[in-house]
Amino acid sequence: MRAAANIFWLGTKELRSFLKDYVLLGLVVYSFSLAVISQTQSYSQELHNASLAIADEDHSQLSRRIAAAFLPPYFKPAVQIQQNEIDRLMNAGQFTFVVDIPPNFERDLRAGRRPGLQVNVDATAMVQAGLGSGYAQEIIGTEIANFLSRSEKLPQPPVNLAIRVAFNPNVNTGWFTSVMGIINSVTMLSIVLAGAAIVRERERGTMDHLLVMPLTPFEIAMSKIWANGLVIAVAVGLSLQLVVRMLLGIPIAGSIPLFLCGAALYLFFATSIGVFLGTIARSMPQLGLLYMLVAVPMNILSGASTPIESMPRWLAVTMQASPSTHFVSFAQSILYRGAGIDVVWREFAAVAAIGALFLGASIMRFRASIAQAS
Repeated sequence: MRAAANIFWLGTKELRSFLKDYVLLGLVVYSFSLAVISQTQSYSQELHNASLAIADEDHSQLSRRIAAAFLPPYFKPAVQIQQNEIDRLMNAGQFTFVVDIPPNFERDLRAGRRPGLQVNVDATAMVQAGLGSGYAQEIIGTEIANFLSRSEKLPQPPVNLAIRVAFNPNVNTGWFTSVMGIINSVTMLSIVLAGAAIVRERERGTMDHLLVMPLTPFEIAMSKIWANGLVIAVAVGLSLQLVVRMLLGIPIAGSIPLFLCGAALYLFFATSIGVFLGTIARSMPQLGLLYMLVAVPMNILSGASTPIESMPRWLAVTMQASPSTHFVSFAQSILYRGAGIDVVWREFAAVAAIGALFLGASIMRFRASIAQAS
């Protein structure tokens, strides 16, 4: 009971110290609010309001149908331009796509010839160019087939392909990037806050005060772990509810409390890594460099950015030893697919087991560093 009381009161001291550190406080608020909004709205993989021009040299019924087929929200309404203006307007960046319909295009199609139709693409807008080219090809091909068949119905293909998109029907990138941004921030801030707490004690000389008190290294380390973990857990819950659900209007399929329970298990691992790095670093710049060596690869290879299945086999097996991989797995299962504890309990157990090993190693390292300092 005495050890528990010491851990609790030392943790409250950590919370007060954190609230007075306006730089770290601002970093937490920014990472779970403005950063999530910015990442959701700017990092888009969909074709949206692409600028389009039509150089119609045919002036036929078919060319007018092709021009009218490019509709919002994928394309802006087509702007009619002259053929000799194409290079100048594309060099000025006014249009991403320019469709050049040659003279006698409809007549040649009716005669059974294969006339050429040019689609000019500004590939400096890579996402728009890559997706828009495929959209333009499909739209033009559909309109030509409908026109030649004298019907709005295409000939029935031998196979009826039914595509059903689960969990994200419109394939909206923001539904993915918002939650993944929060998950990546959990790892980043857990390590930074816990490591900064150790470095801050050493730089201010308050670590010496703690060493002369009747406290064990275990109590000191655990107080920093639970206090900083609590800050991140509260920030995650508020971000999911206020920013993702209410402000951005992105649906959360599963239970936020269940996800926070799993996140709490993961936070013991992540903050333990921060404590471990804090015992190695002698200053905040050193802590930042160590963070880049440890946390950045762990985030990139966790499955949040690239699926584990697309990695080399040896790397995918190696990353199973990292709790971040299991954290991303159960986070996606709960928040995207609405999974319950019966589905994610294995990931919960893996995070708890691997995190306990890292927690023990971090406390041993912390005890050794204190013994060396004294």
